[in-house]
Amino acid sequence: MQRRSFLKHGTLAAGAATVAAPALAQGGPAISWRLASSFPKTLDTIYGSAERFTKRVAELTGGKFVIRQFAGGEIVPGLQVMDAVQAGTVEIGHTASYYYFGKDPTFAFDCAVPFGLTSRQQTAWIDQGGGRELLRDFFKGHGLINLMAGNTGTQMGGWFRKEIKTVADLKGLKFRIAGFAGRTMERMGVVPQQIPGGDVYAALEKGTIDAAEWVGPYDDEKLGLVKVAPHYYAPGWWEAGPQLSLYVNIKEWEKLPKEYKAAIEAASFECHVAMQAEYDARNPAALARLIKNGAKLHTFSKEIMDASYKHATDIMEEEAGRNAAFRKIYEPWKRFRNDQNQWAKVAEAPMQNFLIGAGRK
Repeated sequence: MQRRSFLKHGTLAAGAATVAAPALAQGGPAISWRLASSFPKTLDTIYGSAERFTKRVAELTGGKFVIRQFAGGEIVPGLQVMDAVQAGTVEIGHTASYYYFGKDPTFAFDCAVPFGLTSRQQTAWIDQGGGRELLRDFFKGHGLINLMAGNTGTQMGGWFRKEIKTVADLKGLKFRIAGFAGRTMERMGVVPQQIPGGDVYAALEKGTIDAAEWVGPYDDEKLGLVKVAPHYYAPGWWEAGPQLSLYVNIKEWEKLPKEYKAAIEAASFECHVAMQAEYDARNPAALARLIKNGAKLHTFSKEIMDASYKHATDIMEEEAGRNAAFRKIYEPWKRFRNDQNQWAKVAEAPMQNFLIGAGRK
C-alpha cells in the first residue's frame, strides 16, 4: 500500500499517537499559523520537508488548520527562528537545534553532536529510547514543543580550497562550521565561522572563509560550492545523523484542539521519514555529477579523525561536568549510542562493508 494513500484513507501513526484521518476534518475551528524556516527555498529537500508538513496538516484538518511557510530571512534571519517562536513572532519554526548551541549546548542533542547517532539511531533514541521524554522536558523549559521533522543522514565533511592531510593543515583555517564541531575544530587551530546556508557560496567566493560544510552532494551541488572549493571531504563526523526539527510555541500548542495536535504530530513524522528517503535517493547521482564537474573526493586522515574524536569527547565530558541540563541527557544518550554501536558491528556494518567491497569487483 502506498504511504500517502494509507495516510489519507487509513490510520495515521505518529510515535505513540494514532488517529483516524476522517475524524480530523470534522468540527474543528479555522486556525492560521505562520512557520519560519531557517532555510532558503532553493534547498528543496530541507525547505520542501516543511512544505510537505504544512500541506499534510491542512489535508488532515479539512483545510481548517492552515500554516503559511516563510523562508529564512523573510520574517527573521535563518539563525533566529527559535527565538522568533519563543517570542511568539511566529507560532512554529523549522530549524536545526545546534544553531542555538551558544544559548546552551544541550540544544544540540535534538540535532547532532560530534561522533553521535546515525539517522536511524537518532530516530530510535527519540521515538523508542527515552529521548523524546528527555528532550520534551528540556524544551518545555524554553517555552517550546519539539517534533522530529527530517534527517539528512551522515553529512559530508565539507569543501576546502586546498587538501587537508594532517592536523597541522587545519591551523588558521577559516571554516564555516559551528556548535560542538566548531569548538572541536577550534582546539585543532581552526577559526570557526557560523554562516547561514544561503550565504555560504558568497563567503567562499569572496575569500571570507577558506572552507565550508553544508549537507551532502544533493544540496551542496545546488549551492555550487564545487566552483570555489574543489576538495570535497568525508565524513562529516560532527553530523552522523543530523535531525531537523519543528518547534512550536508552547502557549500556542496548548490552545490547539487535540485533533489538531494529532495532525501536527502525524504530519511531522511523515516529513521526518520522507526527508531521509529523498536524500538517500538523490545523493548518489548528485555526487557523480559533482565529481564529473571537478570535485576531488577525499576522506579525512586517521590522524585528523583520531584527534577530532579525542577533542570532541573531552569537550562533551567537560560540558557534562558543569551543565546539569546537558548531563541529564548526555549520560543516557551516551549509553544508548554505545549499545547501538555494539549492535551495528554485529550485523549492519559487516553487511554494508561486504556489499561496498563486492561492488568494486
